[in-house]
Amino acid sequence: MRSKLVLAALIFLLASPVFAQVAPAARIGGLPLGVGVGLTDFDTDYYKPNIPYWSGRMTGISAWADYSILHGIGVEVEGTSIFAGNPKPVARPGQVLYGSSLKESTVQGGIIYKYRTVFKVRPFVKALGGIGQINFPSLNYFYTEETSGLYSIGGGIEYRAWNTIFLRGEYQYESWKGFRSGSQPLNPNGFTIGATYYLRGVHRHY
Repeated sequence: MRSKLVLAALIFLLASPVFAQVAPAARIGGLPLGVGVGLTDFDTDYYKPNIPYWSGRMTGISAWADYSILHGIGVEVEGTSIFAGNPKPVARPGQVLYGSSLKESTVQGGIIYKYRTVFKVRPFVKALGGIGQINFPSLNYFYTEETSGLYSIGGGIEYRAWNTIFLRGEYQYESWKGFRSGSQPLNPNGFTIGATYYLRGVHRHY
């Protein structure tokens, strides 16, 4: 019996330093990952001659995920769909329009840099690239959508609302390289307002 007690004591003493190191990490651990969603208001930069008074602005939703790497540098993936508030095109006499209403969708990924939090505010900048698809009404039955490579730059601020929840406001400018509206490249741009939830405390981020 005594030998069993001595053995148990030795095991406890040897394991104590391990528990001392692991326990604090478990309390503050977790993935350096943030996920968010927001409302997007964009100038689609799409011009239709039969909608001369349309401003081009539409609304939609965006979702993103950020993974922190080192000292404020991280990677971000983002998906956006602009679909609401588009005008209904009017066909001229004798014309028939095919396809759906105007819609722009993008999937992008790239680098994001976030400055340290000052008075609950954290500025950030990002550079992304990916693929975009635009659906539009057309006189050509076989040409009502287009897919294009694109890149974008953006920036904004995050405001710490509560513990691991940050409100986000940002501006983004896109350049679609494989699609033109009229004779000009497509350059949608606009604002997104939303919130990001981080899977671990912000004291472990930057």
